[in-house]
Amino acid sequence: MDNITPSRPNAFTGGTLDRAAHRREDDSWIAASIADSASRFAVFLQGRTLISGMAARAPVAALVGKPNIRSAFIFLGLQDGTPVFAAALDSMEDLAGEIPRDAAFTDMRGITGDLHPDDATILATARAMLHWHAKTGFCAVCGGKNKPIKAGYVMHCTQCGEEHFPRTDPAVIMLVARGRKLLLGQSHKFPKERNFYSTLAGFVEPGESLEDAVRREVFEETGIRTGAVRYHSSQPWPFPASLMLGYYAEALNEEIVLDPVEMRDARWFTPADIENRKELGFNLPPHDSIARRLIDDWLNTQES
Repeated sequence: MDNITPSRPNAFTGGTLDRAAHRREDDSWIAASIADSASRFAVFLQGRTLISGMAARAPVAALVGKPNIRSAFIFLGLQDGTPVFAAALDSMEDLAGEIPRDAAFTDMRGITGDLHPDDATILATARAMLHWHAKTGFCAVCGGKNKPIKAGYVMHCTQCGEEHFPRTDPAVIMLVARGRKLLLGQSHKFPKERNFYSTLAGFVEPGESLEDAVRREVFEETGIRTGAVRYHSSQPWPFPASLMLGYYAEALNEEIVLDPVEMRDARWFTPADIENRKELGFNLPPHDSIARRLIDDWLNTQES
């Protein structure tokens, strides 16, 4: 199996945010930056983030001045030299100062592919970190209350002193191919009305290599054995805290034995099937997903 070069960057990648990790332990600098009127804040309310430009279909992260909240601010880094923080609001009343007139709280999932890489990187980091804070209020060792330190990147147990660090869950996502056919599946999690087929995916287990995770997940879901496995690219996916690791895998057999608990369906498709998918009545994943990158880049090799 040949290596396939990514044709374009994945969503949530390519931003110029300087994470400035060396500043996280400088409490004085962090406090001064939070108080600085020039600093910007990515704010979230019930999982949605403040976005402007939706009416013009040109979404932009609406970064605002310091909101009035009781919870901790999380330092994300420096964007063009300006400190940027994440903040979780309890209500709209927490917002202070002027905000864009057309700004509204929006689900990031629907606008991922339309955001500038700088905005996407900031918002992906903010969403993942805020989710981790919300789920790590108490120590997993002793049950004591955790306190955020180091600009929000460490949760310190006030009872036993244990330190907890942000969690990212590695997940493999793979396009399985055999000759000029590719294997796509339909999870029970996919909306039936959209009828879209996507690449297979699954979480990496403890003590497992990424390549072994690819082979295990493909076999568990479809009964297909795979040989060569080649890396393609990665994509942070903050819904809530995954890192998608994209691969191609070479199938060694074609007979599908479906796992009905995990999958609604799985089929082999030819390039012609993909091209004529509207007439055949099925859809592909959205363009902002790494799954679609894997499919599109494989199709490009079939045309050359």
